[in-house]
Amino acid sequence: MKLPRAWRQPLAITGGVIALAWFVIALCAPLLAPHDPLAQELPRLAPPGPGHWFGTDQLGRDILSRVMYGARLSIPLTLLLVAMSVLVGGLLGAISGYFGKWVDETIMRFADLVFAFPTVILAMVVAAALGASLANAVLAVLVVAWPAYARVTRGLVLGVRQREFVLSGRLLGFSAWRSLRVDVLPNVTGPILVLATLDIGTALLLLSGLSFLGLGAKPPSPEWGAMVASGVEVFDSWWVAAFPGLAILTVVLAFNFLGDTLRDALDPRTARAIKERAL
Repeated sequence: MKLPRAWRQPLAITGGVIALAWFVIALCAPLLAPHDPLAQELPRLAPPGPGHWFGTDQLGRDILSRVMYGARLSIPLTLLLVAMSVLVGGLLGAISGYFGKWVDETIMRFADLVFAFPTVILAMVVAAALGASLANAVLAVLVVAWPAYARVTRGLVLGVRQREFVLSGRLLGFSAWRSLRVDVLPNVTGPILVLATLDIGTALLLLSGLSFLGLGAKPPSPEWGAMVASGVEVFDSWWVAAFPGLAILTVVLAFNFLGDTLRDALDPRTARAIKERAL
């Protein structure tokens, strides 16, 4: 089966290959990692070389192995975080846009309250209040992430709920919940999916940032943000922070490329422009 033109663009292929590579690494880390990520059996702060290609940290742990195992923490938690944000924000936004009135006012005022604070600062406050742990860091990022989905979903639902097919269903006796589920939501999922794909990189940066500040993963967990933080203590040994940072960078770029491609594929005008360029 031939791929659509949007998915055959260089950035789409690059993003897909990088994302697929990280998924394979996360899935097969126990088979691919040359050392135990927690074992302190190698020379301390050894530079990259044979036997430890990414070097070792200040406790003699292999950084390549820790980066591979870190993918098993950072990537699934980021995807879970985005999925929860879409579920919570999308549901609240759909209810707000469809029912309107006091329901809309209540939900949107809560969203405005979250938007009133800087995202990183609010996430730090919530994580600190809940206690420093990776699970609490995920909850903290969820608290600051859902309003964006709620606002976008509300706007899309407001544009769809007065369409003829929705009104016809209501006249036929469909309940509000059935109309929302069957007629409205399938017509707003495309933009939400694009936003979620683009937001994966932002969620990973926020989650890693909280771990970097000591509000997320705790030692000796091989989490990328915490690994970058440990590299700050030995700044002259550049490899300790550089390789986890590159891992974060590549994942963020990959999902940004995929999100842009998905947007182009779902936008008829952009898809038509790509087709005209290819002819």
